[in-house]
Amino acid sequence: MANPFETDKMAAGYATARPPVHARVIERAHRALGRPVPFRRALDVGCGAGLSTRALDGFAEHSIGMEPAEPMLKWHSTLAPGADFLVGRAEALPVQSGCVDLITAAGALNYTNLDQFFPEALRTLTPDGTLLVYDFSPGRSFRENDRLDDWFTAFATRYPWPHNEARELNPQILGSLDSGCRLGQHEYFEIGLTLSPDFYLEYMLTETNVASAMRNGGSYDEIRHWCSETLAPVWDGREREVLFRGYFACLSRQ
Repeated sequence: MANPFETDKMAAGYATARPPVHARVIERAHRALGRPVPFRRALDVGCGAGLSTRALDGFAEHSIGMEPAEPMLKWHSTLAPGADFLVGRAEALPVQSGCVDLITAAGALNYTNLDQFFPEALRTLTPDGTLLVYDFSPGRSFRENDRLDDWFTAFATRYPWPHNEARELNPQILGSLDSGCRLGQHEYFEIGLTLSPDFYLEYMLTETNVASAMRNGGSYDEIRHWCSETLAPVWDGREREVLFRGYFACLSRQ
């Protein structure tokens, strides 16, 4: 599968224009697990620019972010200065056996060879360790009305999502895999965040359908202009609550 994140422009967008959903999800999962104390050491697989690693603050004493697309890591010292970062692949985790009690993967396993990843995850985790897999769809809905839904449909029609770059995953699929892991606590969620129209524009320009359009010869300036012009009447120049829908799944050794 092609990796749509291996550009400096995408890295900059992920560092500065992605909504802060990760910490809210990790908080929900930590609460569902009923843990009274933080994890000792966490490995964040496919950490991107480091936002998902930063979200582990308070939930792990020490965090390691790992990302296969090296340009993404240019921002890590700004986003998560207290964490360590590695370049590496989920199929060959560059850490010692049994050295982490939490592995997180935010949307990363959709691009991963799972037959290779799960043995590596089990090798790396402590015997009682947790694998936390989570993901959320792009914010495409206002809480108050469906105007953003209509815009997002037009956006996805004009700039289609790339085919076969990401597989679908959810708790039921993860629980059905012959992975050596069992499905534990899991949840489908809806998280609302108040965003400005300017932030939402920049956020949409980091989506993989925009990267795909540019790989196929599209102009970034044209895409930005279309998004800016069509979003303006939807937002009316004011902040609005945008909904992010997704899931988390906690897995442990069978």
